[in-house]
Amino acid sequence: MSRTVSSWILSSARSSIILQGKGRCYSIRIPNINKSKWKLALSKTCPYPAGSCSLDRTFSFPKAFRHTSTEEEHFSFQLSPSQINNILRAGELSHRTLDLNGKNANSVLRFESNQLASNNPIEDRRSAATCLQTAGMMFGVFDGHAGAACAQAVSERLLHYIAMSLLPRQSLEEIELAVETMKPVRPILRWHRHPNDVEYQEIAPQYFENLRVYWQHLLDLDMEPGFSLEEAMICAFKRLDSDISLEAQAPQENELMRNIALQVAFSGATACVAHIDNVHLHVANTGDCRAVLGVCEEDGTWSALPLTRDHNAYDEFEIRRLKREHPRSEEKTLFVNDRLLGILMPSRAFGDVQLKWSKELQHSVLENSCDIEALNIYQYVPPNYHTPPYLTAEPEVTYHKLRSKDKFLVIASDGLWEMLSNEKVVKLVAEHLTELNMQKSPLTFKKPINLRYMHNLLLQRKSKRLASLDQNIATHLIRHAIGSNEHGKVDVEKLAAMLTLPEDLARMYRDDITVTVVYFNSETIEDHYRNH
Repeated sequence: MSRTVSSWILSSARSSIILQGKGRCYSIRIPNINKSKWKLALSKTCPYPAGSCSLDRTFSFPKAFRHTSTEEEHFSFQLSPSQINNILRAGELSHRTLDLNGKNANSVLRFESNQLASNNPIEDRRSAATCLQTAGMMFGVFDGHAGAACAQAVSERLLHYIAMSLLPRQSLEEIELAVETMKPVRPILRWHRHPNDVEYQEIAPQYFENLRVYWQHLLDLDMEPGFSLEEAMICAFKRLDSDISLEAQAPQENELMRNIALQVAFSGATACVAHIDNVHLHVANTGDCRAVLGVCEEDGTWSALPLTRDHNAYDEFEIRRLKREHPRSEEKTLFVNDRLLGILMPSRAFGDVQLKWSKELQHSVLENSCDIEALNIYQYVPPNYHTPPYLTAEPEVTYHKLRSKDKFLVIASDGLWEMLSNEKVVKLVAEHLTELNMQKSPLTFKKPINLRYMHNLLLQRKSKRLASLDQNIATHLIRHAIGSNEHGKVDVEKLAAMLTLPEDLARMYRDDITVTVVYFNSETIEDHYRNH
């Protein structure tokens, strides 16, 4: 199988269409063009010197295992099982929720997360945090395109904007007073991060100042009792996207900070954020990331309950929304080849100011900028660009009241959902849960006990343990997403081939994948209904 895979992959890669552009190389493979969110895949060059806030510090799997080009003379798809596991598990993150007494009174029992890169560096990001001054936990998945800059900025900032939107007026006043008097500000979030997760340290002071302007705006609103959770999430999404746009327009003496602001604004990111407080689950979604609930019925059957809609050309609601917002003369050009203006797959996203600003504003900002080619800014105005903005970051917010039969929530970038259906994902998580519970269950003996019986029992347990390679469920899902054969079983040779695809080829066959699975505490949820 690996020989067939390798020969077909290499021949298809070397027959790709290569277009030489102005300082850029565009590689387009016609059968798989829809794999890329932007119609042309831009090469990623790094504008920053080593040690600065460049994006190359983000996680990508070990170079030792991955080919850099399809033109390599000695090309092999062979990986040992331990090498496969090292690659798949490098981005694992897990956290169990406990209170000060070591008990779990939270509706979130634990969460497990992982990432696998296709782009280099990976353009996906993720966030997880506990709210310290309000109740609840937040989990976010962010799928970047045209570079990682926008997804990076949104992953650092959005949860802060949401948390700030939820604070009561008194807390906002206390924070403002602390900043004015140069006293420490009480944190509003406790982050749960992977060691390889990075931040834009150099631009953090500006991000904080703009967050301060936002909470001052909230104080000026003088709203009591304040936002509902849905209003808070919508307001936070829209405000952050507005700040990203204004930061790129503002004059900057510091060239590094200006370059970052431009890269963030001219790249883009979709986002899906879940806020969980006791039995109250809110999911805010912009774009084509997805959140799906795993539900176990009383008879033991499992079902998938989607909590988001993919915002793209395949969604009738999105098509109607855009037609309402633009003149009838543009109805036939809003979506071309199932892309917004023939350019972008998602119809909602952060950044992507090329589809939000007027032509004049784009020209004015870029005319006074440094070398935009060095920043990989994609400067292109579609032929039917008449009434911007065509793109919005406003999310759709779904509310769901958790029940004891709601067992877990899967939030993932579209790299997972392109490979696995909602139902398949829920089935894989449910089977994994069953296997883990069987591994933890004590040995039960039938009398009389003899050595042969004990030997067979231990062999059965060993085989069950080997069948489930991954303790982290997100890794288990990624393994199946890229390695499953037509029968739904993991094919090791296919898995190795997919993991060793060269950088100039991997994007044709799989996208970056980011998965976070949140497990719910059924006992806490049942207690809530008993007490209320």
